[in-house]
Amino acid sequence: MTTQFRPVRGDEIAHAFEYEVGEPISRVTAEQYAREAADRRYRPEWTWIAERDGRVLARALWWGFPDGGSPLALNCLSTAPGADDPVGLAAGLLAAGHRAITGAGAEELPGYHLKLPVGWRERPEVVRALDWRREAAARAGLEEENERLRFEWTPDTPLPAPEGRLVYTPEPDDDAFAEVFRRVAVGSLDFATRQELRVMTPERQAREDLELYRGFPGDRGWWRLARTPEGELVGLIVPTRNPYGPTVGYIGVVPEWRGHGHVRDMLAETTRILVAEDGAEHVTAVTDTANAPMAAAIEATGYRLTEIRVVRSAAPQGSR
Repeated sequence: MTTQFRPVRGDEIAHAFEYEVGEPISRVTAEQYAREAADRRYRPEWTWIAERDGRVLARALWWGFPDGGSPLALNCLSTAPGADDPVGLAAGLLAAGHRAITGAGAEELPGYHLKLPVGWRERPEVVRALDWRREAAARAGLEEENERLRFEWTPDTPLPAPEGRLVYTPEPDDDAFAEVFRRVAVGSLDFATRQELRVMTPERQAREDLELYRGFPGDRGWWRLARTPEGELVGLIVPTRNPYGPTVGYIGVVPEWRGHGHVRDMLAETTRILVAEDGAEHVTAVTDTANAPMAAAIEATGYRLTEIRVVRSAAPQGSR
């Protein structure tokens, strides 16, 4: 029998979940799916299966914002127990989904986000589960890889006291904020920023960053510019919310002020704003493993490492 790759219909979501995933990696249960599907973060047209003779052999779950026209991330990729050639099967499913996503107007392929436990390299069962998914993703065009660290702060950890070296002020002008985004991107260690600057102008990259965070459910009025008491610009902070709660959206320092130890104070101020304005009882922060200075500053601010995420993405295509 021929294997068919297709999105599910709205009345057959349960069919997509007819097998359970036993591997300890990036699992999305039927219950989790249903909760987020109610807010249109998962949708039938973003939920793909590989099917043969009525049996589901693999599934891929893409996720996006409720009002988004294209998915933002692949959150789950799995094959049924006993399925032949899991790598080839999953790669074929992803390729079919990718063709539909780009055919519907997406400018780039969504990244594949694989959630891993802390210390995953010392757990052979996690390494095995990751390795075959990496290969399938690469065959389907997601050839680049970045590792991300997720931290969390809770009120039982005191924040560092304000240092008094910076003054934080609102800036309602989006154009002014976009200019600061442009400046802090220069020489950034952030993988996504460096990737975007390979194919687009700094001005467009800054504008897209601004629009991305404007689309988050956090309050734009929480954003701040950081300056010295004398008024010299040091950087920006973006306290916000993602769909799951309060988060450190963005922290950036302009090149001429890097190396002065300001990030820890900027992180603490971001957290204080979220506690004061949003009543936050926990705050998340994410950075790349390769961005060691940011990771060290996050830990020094009292955040605890809770999760590691490997992100597979397509190489940027063309200039924009």
